[in-house]
Amino acid sequence: MARVEIYSKSWCGFCARAKALLEHKGQGFNEIDVESEPARVSEMVKRAGGRRSVPQIFIDGVHVGGFDDLAALERAGRLDALLEPADR
Repeated sequence: MARVEIYSKSWCGFCARAKALLEHKGQGFNEIDVESEPARVSEMVKRAGGRRSVPQIFIDGVHVGGFDDLAALERAGRLDALLEPADR
């Protein structure tokens, strides 16, 4: 499986939906809660090209975007290929 990172906040509904989608696909992820780790906000903003909203999702280090972007990949049938191991 791919390495997935999600910058999130505990009360964020879109964060919950992104995590639920990934869990449904059997994909693990590293959650970075920017509420409990506020020093990580600047890291997220830098990595996400200035985007400050959560979630911000990265697959194998590549910025995917937020939940809407993740869901669009799923609807287009492109998410599974991104979640496959690189050596396949």
